[in-house]
Amino acid sequence: MMGPLGAMRALSGAVAKSFMLAQQQHSNSSQRVLLPCISNLVRQAHTAQIKPVTEKEQAALSKIRNIGISAHIDSGKTTTTERILFYTGKIKDIHEVRGKDGVRGKDGVGAKMDSMELEREKGITIQSAATYCTWKDKQINIIDTPGHVDFTIEVERALRVLDGAVLLLCGVGGVQSQSITVDRQMRRYSVPRVVFVNKLDRVGANPWKVIQQARDKLKLNAGAVQIPIGVEEFHEGVVDIVKRRAITFGGAKGLDVVEGPVPADLAEEVEARRAELIERVSEVDDQLAEQFLLEEPIEAEQLAAAIRRATLANKFAPVFMGSAYKNKGVQPLLDGVSDYLPCPTDVQNIALDIDNSEQELTLPCSPSGPFVGLAFKLEEGKYGQLTYMRVYSGKVAKGDFITNSSSGKRTRVPRLVRIHSDELEDIQAASAGDIVALFGIECASGDTFTDGSVNFAMTSIKVPDPVMSVSLTPKSTDQLANFQRALQRFQREDPTFTVSNNAETGETIISGMGELHLDIYVERMRREYKVDCEVGRPKVNYRETIQARAEFTYLHKKQSGGSGQFGKVGGFIEPLPEDSTTRYEYANEIVGNVIPPEFYPACEKGFREAANAGSLIGAPVEGVRVVLNDGAAHAVDSNEMAFRLAAIGGFRQAYASARPTILEPVMKVEVTVPVEFQGIVMGDLNRRKGMILDSRQEAEDAVIEAMVPLNSMFGYSTVLRSNTQGKGEFAMEYSHHAPVTKEQQEQLTSAAGKKA
Repeated sequence: MMGPLGAMRALSGAVAKSFMLAQQQHSNSSQRVLLPCISNLVRQAHTAQIKPVTEKEQAALSKIRNIGISAHIDSGKTTTTERILFYTGKIKDIHEVRGKDGVRGKDGVGAKMDSMELEREKGITIQSAATYCTWKDKQINIIDTPGHVDFTIEVERALRVLDGAVLLLCGVGGVQSQSITVDRQMRRYSVPRVVFVNKLDRVGANPWKVIQQARDKLKLNAGAVQIPIGVEEFHEGVVDIVKRRAITFGGAKGLDVVEGPVPADLAEEVEARRAELIERVSEVDDQLAEQFLLEEPIEAEQLAAAIRRATLANKFAPVFMGSAYKNKGVQPLLDGVSDYLPCPTDVQNIALDIDNSEQELTLPCSPSGPFVGLAFKLEEGKYGQLTYMRVYSGKVAKGDFITNSSSGKRTRVPRLVRIHSDELEDIQAASAGDIVALFGIECASGDTFTDGSVNFAMTSIKVPDPVMSVSLTPKSTDQLANFQRALQRFQREDPTFTVSNNAETGETIISGMGELHLDIYVERMRREYKVDCEVGRPKVNYRETIQARAEFTYLHKKQSGGSGQFGKVGGFIEPLPEDSTTRYEYANEIVGNVIPPEFYPACEKGFREAANAGSLIGAPVEGVRVVLNDGAAHAVDSNEMAFRLAAIGGFRQAYASARPTILEPVMKVEVTVPVEFQGIVMGDLNRRKGMILDSRQEAEDAVIEAMVPLNSMFGYSTVLRSNTQGKGEFAMEYSHHAPVTKEQQEQLTSAAGKKA
């Protein structure tokens, strides 16, 4: 019987013979017959490599959970992860995120997952930290992601490779701006989630209000699988309404989990909430709906199985409750992760077959299949570049050779490790379903690696465009080498961090997702590379667009002895519809051969080049459709250069008549302040040309939502602290680009004219 390698050799031989035959027979008809055959043989070779998951593999993979913990900033993600690691025995003690002095924790150590010194000082998570632990019979790989919107790429990269997620919501603040962003990212990658309503020990905590917000704002079919035993200072534990059991937490650091009967004063509420839960799940699960309609008694096992099916199908989100800081509710959350979130084989992974026009195919999570892994994060460590990788299929071992699908480069794996925050554990091999890291692999974030037997690429990770820039200059020329090294490293690690040079001033320009994002990199450069920089005033990334249709007829003609240049183009430019998903469209509607077809690419290149820099301030032009429908050529003088320059001239000619305007980035801002400061904060937002969308009261705080131009938000954190005696906080995320005022446009074009 022929093995896989034998089959591949046979298929390769068949492919080689087909090519030889094609070379021997020069007729077009022969090639038309042979090429589909070759394509089919390649497809068969790749399909033969993909193997379904065996029962034995399924049993092993069913014990693995790859999860992320995501939420709005300061909702308790890192605190919750710290408890998870403690209760699973991964760490020996609990350390807090930071104390009142803002330096490390109250014990001077800081949370395990905030391993970067800067994270411990600022009390926020900057990078995604990875770890793993064991809970009962399940191995759980966890990525603790940042909550600040400036570090959204970390959340995107984590969710792309995870099978499930825990969405943390604050029991007081509820669904906040970044909660909505995180939920949108989960939907993009179809990540099933469980919800954990945290901080029920705080004054004003109300889990039922939070669940209603999840339904209204996030459009989640969320239902409580627990109810709290008391809230605020009376919070003692939870009641599992699936099993009808009360769970309380005692002993040192909540280690003693005590199960008992439901307290008499909660019995009626438990039955009412259980009936509501059954009804909600029945709406999205046919098996449970049948029992519900027949009014049959529903046992705990049947209800739990229905919740799991609905959660995996992304039709339901079970809600858990507790207070991670007070060591309550974390162990039942771990049970929920095990019971309701998917194992690697429950998730459908789509790969693109590069050799078959990037046709989509389902890749089973089988350890016996071909090796396929996705590099989803890069990090520069003391031992070299650390590449975080999710293994989707097959196995990889230390010493194996793997192939980068993007570059075709073959590389040996010198070292393979499991990650526990900033600690590394060497391992010999990893298989499908694992999240590991490799040393000594040169690649970019988002690259796919295979064993060479297949040429697959996993779907790419969405990277948002930077929204602001600052100029950066080292204070000493002696630091230039380290300065360049730091910039190269940061770009490899973070796709949203970009570097460019201003040709006129010679300045280095760094761009990112916000003020804090860029501040962190400037600070990391100072600490890790000993480079002190002078930072220029932040600049927003403006864009340009048009508001009307305009036609062009442009002739580029140049004669200077010998063969000259001749290219004529005609057509029009027009605005794209507001709901268009593309920023630029090009259409060639030429009839006949007024422009020879070999010059079409040059025309397209010229139009695209012209759209890279508008004539108002030199910003990229978006929301424009270019149509080429006429032109002329010269038998001798026409060439690619002539038509490229004609296209550039034609675009600029029409652009001036198309009512061009400048667009600026507008941010969605959410400010939370004590009620007594609401008026002064709203007044300040109005002065910043902000448009108030909503203002509501939550407990003792006022929450204000507004749309504000990014250019008006620089230095806002300092002003907000001053206006609210240090009690206010805000979060903002990019919303859209909007036209600037006429006065502002005149100022910007005037400033651009002076520079020119």
